[in-house]
Amino acid sequence: MADSRQALVERCTFETRITVRVDLDGEGRTVFNTGLPFLEHMLHQVARHGGMDLEIVAQGDLHIDAHHTVEDIGITLGQAVADAVGDKRGIARFGYAYVPLDEALSRVVVDFSGRPGLVYGVEFPRPLIGSFDVDLIREFFQGFVNHAQVTLHIDCLRGRNAHHIAETVFKAFGVSLKAALALDKHRAEIIPSTKGTLI
Repeated sequence: MADSRQALVERCTFETRITVRVDLDGEGRTVFNTGLPFLEHMLHQVARHGGMDLEIVAQGDLHIDAHHTVEDIGITLGQAVADAVGDKRGIARFGYAYVPLDEALSRVVVDFSGRPGLVYGVEFPRPLIGSFDVDLIREFFQGFVNHAQVTLHIDCLRGRNAHHIAETVFKAFGVSLKAALALDKHRAEIIPSTKGTLI
């Protein structure tokens, strides 16, 4: 079982420059500088409820729109989590959470399967939360899934307030990650797959 589950990943393209630092066994501490305050608010939920420390610095072509920056943050965070968890020896592998916020309720289920797959069942009552395009939430999770190599099912079961819906999704994502990445000291050398690999 790894003593340190930390990673630092940098991504540089013509559209964005992203740096993500993650400690999967942290205390929910965050440092963000992305130019996207709503996304930072959501990522703070992931870190706090996922029990991880998270630092993200991003410079993107926000003068065009937020699409490239949000997607690339998802990609880079996925890479960082994959690097930090390593060969997945000793992890629970599966995690799920139901999280409410007032009238909204969302469910997130994750499997560190080694196979990227996103099932996204979230509908928002309006296209923007402040100035943030809610379509980009799916793009964030698609980027994460593709590069963390996980299967992720996200469903909002009910909700009327767009902010509440988004917050339940990100909180549930954090809680499900914490459960899936939990280490079992009694199974420290076991990869949780009958195939013997999750890569």
